[in-house]
Amino acid sequence: MAKPATFSTKIDLSLVDKLKKDLEEKGFSFSYPPYSAFSAKTRGISLTVYESGALVCQGKDKDEFIEFYLEPEILKDLTYTNPLSGLDLTPKIGVDEAGKGDFFGPLCITSLYADKKGIEELIKLGVKDSKKISDKKAVDLAKKLKSEFFTSTLRLFPIKYNELYDKFKNLNRMLAWAHATVIADLVEKTGCKHALIDKFGPDSYVENALKYKNISLNLEQKTKGENDPVVAAASIIARASFLEGIQTLSDEVGIELPKGANNGVIEAGKKLVNKYDNEILTKACKLHFKTLNQVMN
Repeated sequence: MAKPATFSTKIDLSLVDKLKKDLEEKGFSFSYPPYSAFSAKTRGISLTVYESGALVCQGKDKDEFIEFYLEPEILKDLTYTNPLSGLDLTPKIGVDEAGKGDFFGPLCITSLYADKKGIEELIKLGVKDSKKISDKKAVDLAKKLKSEFFTSTLRLFPIKYNELYDKFKNLNRMLAWAHATVIADLVEKTGCKHALIDKFGPDSYVENALKYKNISLNLEQKTKGENDPVVAAASIIARASFLEGIQTLSDEVGIELPKGANNGVIEAGKKLVNKYDNEILTKACKLHFKTLNQVMN
């Protein structure tokens, strides 16, 4: 989790002299503002200790200073650098998707349930937003997560995806139905009544989709929801499912289908049409993308 720009704490006043001596040895320069014991600065770090014992530390290099000196030597407390500090350990179902912006391949939506102990395990595993890790690590981590946690994945290959899109006429409404489907599956398996998703559209879309399925729970919809380790874990499994799915399609059509919706994707689409015919696109791609017109032209 991102650290705050300013770190504030209280120190034992009997340690002020030791702190000042240590900072002198580290090359800090000193000043003495009103109501302070002292203020000390060095490149990337600014620190003020007040007469009350309050300590305020700022600067781009403060985190390393706090982790390697201030906490172990002065505070005797590792709360600031503890990855669980300030983390929401509420048992929850996290949901995220992969493949939404990719012309080829499936849309994959995954839910994962973790209780307090499970969330702590996710932190130990180094779980973070799937967009920040390699494909190989996502696939390897997904296998472990699926073996240790309750999960549910809905993988919509293009034929089914295009059929559903024709029904919903709106991608966010289709995503809401898919999110509600994987949430409902884990509610039934775990009894959990709290879910967190990475917000992608109006709150009412997922809320209504859950009501339609007679699912009642506390639903949070947050932008950058993948900052929560449970949502991040779901995103990793969804991404691994997408990678496996697009590789399966590539093997079936005999052409390596790239990710995204860029020029390389357009060229691959043209090769696909030349090798087969236009009908193959229904099987391989999401037909409502503007990329389709560029492939056909």
